[in-house]
Amino acid sequence: MNKTRISVNPFTLEIVKDSLLAIGDEMFYALARTSMSPIIYEVLDYASGLTDAKGQLLTQGNGVTGFIGMLSSMVKDALDKFGPDQLEPGDILIMNDPYGGGGSHLSDVGLLMPIFYQGELVAFSVNKAHWTEVGGKDPGSWTTDSTEIYQEGLQFPCVKLYEAGVLNQALVDLIRVNVRFPESSLGDMWAQVAALKTGERRFTELCEQYGIDVVKASIEHLLNHGEEISRQQLRQLPKGTFDAVDYIDDDGLGSGPFKVQVKVTITDEEFICDFRGSHPQVLGPVNCSYTGLLSAVRAIFLAVTNPSQDVNDGVFRPLKVITDPRSIFSAERPAAVSTYWETMLYGCDLIWKALAPVVPHRLTAGHLLSVCGVVLAGQHPDTDEPFLIVEPLVGGWGAAQGKDGENGQFCIGDGETYNVPVEVAETRYGVMVDEYSFRADGAGAGEYRGGSGVIRSYRALTDGQTFTGTFGRHKYLPWGAHGGKEGSENGFEIVKTDGTVEGPFGKYARHPLNKGDVVRLITATGGGYGDPFQRDPEKVAQDVRNGWITVEQAEADYGVRVDPVHYDIIGFTPEREKRQK
Repeated sequence: MNKTRISVNPFTLEIVKDSLLAIGDEMFYALARTSMSPIIYEVLDYASGLTDAKGQLLTQGNGVTGFIGMLSSMVKDALDKFGPDQLEPGDILIMNDPYGGGGSHLSDVGLLMPIFYQGELVAFSVNKAHWTEVGGKDPGSWTTDSTEIYQEGLQFPCVKLYEAGVLNQALVDLIRVNVRFPESSLGDMWAQVAALKTGERRFTELCEQYGIDVVKASIEHLLNHGEEISRQQLRQLPKGTFDAVDYIDDDGLGSGPFKVQVKVTITDEEFICDFRGSHPQVLGPVNCSYTGLLSAVRAIFLAVTNPSQDVNDGVFRPLKVITDPRSIFSAERPAAVSTYWETMLYGCDLIWKALAPVVPHRLTAGHLLSVCGVVLAGQHPDTDEPFLIVEPLVGGWGAAQGKDGENGQFCIGDGETYNVPVEVAETRYGVMVDEYSFRADGAGAGEYRGGSGVIRSYRALTDGQTFTGTFGRHKYLPWGAHGGKEGSENGFEIVKTDGTVEGPFGKYARHPLNKGDVVRLITATGGGYGDPFQRDPEKVAQDVRNGWITVEQAEADYGVRVDPVHYDIIGFTPEREKRQK
């Protein structure tokens, strides 16, 4: 390998490296354009990419940040089970084991395909996508009150969907009769297959154009380059040990809160995240696997070191993640995991909270944290056919050094994903979207204020609908930084046709809705940054004018008195004047 690398000029190495990245992007778009479900083609709740023959991630076209690290884990799990000797051209494997290579929950189904060139296993094409349905006790498969994995849907323990190019029709038939929306689930599976074959075709073309030795040398160059960039950035970070503690609200079954903690040690060579001492795994479905935790840590590691870095396994070589076995961060079978993200994101947020004071140029104050996941099921009023909405929700991000927080963005675990558009929701589903607006609650005060959450209201158009929601940070609020105040909570409430209101709730499984009932989804405003009394008074007056804060909040939180009619500054409170002196 070293001799080969010496003989390849650096320009060719870069061209092939960039070609690998382009293959990842093409696979990503191929899946979205051929999928059947809005959760994939609109929300982009999936990831795809390539690994080398050892399962080292080379490139990842990523919609969901929370999947960083899961693709390589899937391949390594397959290699552990089959070994390279039991894989052959035309094989496609399917898996969703939360405790092994899958790393998330049963709804996230992974497919992978070994790529052979001239008889040699040289790479893997791999993807992971959220299926709207994988069976289980509830529509949408994930829920907030499961107590064991067997209630959450079909489990695929890394088995062959295709063997040497021959479809396992019995497995397809088994899926068809065990999911509520087989056309959507199987349609998404065929889209995943198409994306895998796209990756295989393009990688083979690359080998034919440049030769396998050049491609292998470029892979080594790509991984080593990623590692070197990470190490350069690591050497620029403050050194020492930093810690944080937080609390997960509950497990969906009424138990909680659960203490979680981290100790982050940064040296010139390593970035060590030690979660030992966090709560053991629990009865409800908020448990997270070790692979899920690793993916969350990778996301914040990138944010701290080099957010613009292309993702590959070389980037993460300095990273080490430690936790106790059978903890809420490393659940083992048969723990319920269907809302694993509620805990996985705490793994990310704890490191964020610990390091925000020392790298303020990279990390903001706390954000909404939760995916704010929604499952709404019922009958369509026009077709009388069953429908199913499965989607995340946006909210507020924390303020940062020199800037206010972002309004209405997905949490870090969702990344570059999207809402189901209002027009799509109203056309495809039995609901009317009454409201989709910013939540101007004035929380997250600071020299730079936290970004606003949102309010999204669904009105049921038929009787007998059910709503399931999981909104973390319902009790423990997004944290402020450098003297900024906390943000607000996530939650949802049910407004009945007679005007009575039930809630607010953080988690609820299968709340009944009849025609005219409204489920009102409310997400958090992010934490503030810096002393609120240091905020420019003109910005405070402008916030009042724009409706982000009230006249009363301007005076109470910022010490600025604003004319409620013309929005002029008419004075300051004694406390603000005292601090300014």
